[in-house]
Amino acid sequence: MRAAFIGLGVMGYPMAGYLARNGHEVTVYNRTQEKADAWCQEFGGQTAATPAAAAENAEIIFCCVGNDDDVREVVLADAGVLASIPAGALLVDHTTASATVARDVAAEAAGKSVGFLDAPVSGGQAGAENGQLTVMVGGKQEDFERGAPVIDCYAKAITHIGPVGTGQLAKVVNQICIAGVVQGLAEGLYFAKKAGLNPAVVIESISKGAAQSWQMENRWQTMVNDEFEFGFAVDWMRKDLAIALEAAAENGANLELTRLVDKFYAEVQGLGGQRWDTSSLIARLK
Repeated sequence: MRAAFIGLGVMGYPMAGYLARNGHEVTVYNRTQEKADAWCQEFGGQTAATPAAAAENAEIIFCCVGNDDDVREVVLADAGVLASIPAGALLVDHTTASATVARDVAAEAAGKSVGFLDAPVSGGQAGAENGQLTVMVGGKQEDFERGAPVIDCYAKAITHIGPVGTGQLAKVVNQICIAGVVQGLAEGLYFAKKAGLNPAVVIESISKGAAQSWQMENRWQTMVNDEFEFGFAVDWMRKDLAIALEAAAENGANLELTRLVDKFYAEVQGLGGQRWDTSSLIARLK
C-alpha cells in the first residue's frame, strides 16, 4: 500500500521501517528533518515537508507522536494530515493519547470520508525494534479489518477493543497495571537488600511462581544495579498516568495506587530522572 508515517521517534522510526521492509511504499514526516533523512537512507522511501504533504497520496496514514496537542497539530492543523488526505483512506493513530482526542479526530476524519483507528501500543522501544508490539485498537470493525494486516508488520498481537476511544482506554488499563507492578517490584527488591538476601537467588525462586512478571524478568537486575539510562522514560509514564487520572475523574474510578505511584514518579523526576526508565522507582527508596 501507499503509506505515510508521521513521527519518527524511538517507536515510530522502527515501526515505519517494518512497513518499508514489508513492501509498502512509505513517505515519512518528522519535525526534525535530519531524522527523516536518516530513515530514508536506511529504509528507502521519501520524506515530506509537512504531514499534509506526506498524506496526500497515501492509502493508509500512521501517526506516532507525543501527546494530545501533538496529535491535533499533525492531524487537524492547516498543514495536517486531514488537510490533504484522500477520501477512503485510513488514519491510524499509535500515539498514547486521550480517548477524547481520539473521538475528536475520528469525527473530523469521518467528515472527509476517512476511516480512523486509535491504536496505542505496548512493548516499548525494544518491542518496536523487534516488531513485537501489542496493539490495542478502537474503531469500526471494517476499519480494523483494513488496518490490521498492515499493523501486523510490527506487531505480535492486535486486538480490536471496541469503538473509537476504547483503544486509548485499554492503554490506560495497561499503564495502571504496569505502575503497580513496578512499584511492587521496587519495594520487593529493596526489602531483599535490607534483609541481607541475594536478589539473584530470590528472583530465581519467585520468578517461577505467582510473582512472575515481564518487569521482573527484564528489569530486576538493572534495578539492583541502579541502571536506568534506557527504556520507557519517567516523563512519558507521568504523561500516561495523567491521562489515566483524568479519565478516572470523568468515569468515577478510584485509582488510589495509581495516584500514589504518580507521586513517586514525580519524586524520581526531582532526583533528575526525567528520562530514566520507569523501573527507576527503586531509586527513591535507596
